[in-house]
Amino acid sequence: MGIDDRLTDVRRSIERLHPHEAQAAVDQGAVLVDTRPEFQRHAAGTIPGALIVERNHLEWRLDPASSGAVPEATDHAVRWIVLCDEGYASSLAAASLRWIGLPRATDLIGGFQAWRRAGFPVTPPAG
Repeated sequence: MGIDDRLTDVRRSIERLHPHEAQAAVDQGAVLVDTRPEFQRHAAGTIPGALIVERNHLEWRLDPASSGAVPEATDHAVRWIVLCDEGYASSLAAASLRWIGLPRATDLIGGFQAWRRAGFPVTPPAG
């Protein structure tokens, strides 16, 4: 099984959200988590209010049992909506969060690029 097959399987197991659905979920208390590396955020901008946790720290920051957890990681029932640039790595990240016991983790279909195309607010690029 290659990565494309694994990605397809992962996506079948989670209810992924389009930008409008993600915004509605955030309005109801979900937390949007931007996992893009700093260079991508610098070049393209960010989503106001999104929690920034780069991918290599994600599980430790979102697991409420971790000594490195962010304040938003209050319990295992938090609804995390992970985003990357285009919605590929975020699917695998959401699956990893589910694997460590965060059953409501999901991701944003199309990532940051889809959010911006949908007309939702973004901060301007830093450069």
